[in-house]
Amino acid sequence: MVKKQKTKKTITIIHDKEGCVGCGACAVLCKKYWRMASDCKADLIGGKKTGKHFERIVEKIECNQEAADGCPVAVIHIKKV
Repeated sequence: MVKKQKTKKTITIIHDKEGCVGCGACAVLCKKYWRMASDCKADLIGGKKTGKHFERIVEKIECNQEAADGCPVAVIHIKKV
């Protein structure tokens, strides 16, 4: 009998920085993952540029859902795999 390995579910945080208006809600709600940059837009800490977006893969969503929900221009997306 072959044991099935449990696959870890991953969560990808996607940030469309170009559309960010710099309100800072994400940085207030989720300081572990978000900060305001010198260009007055939010940065996804540890995010990698992928085309027009920045992405970071995490195992737990933590406060990122609050950051996404609090974004007035909806430029933070959560993708669960």
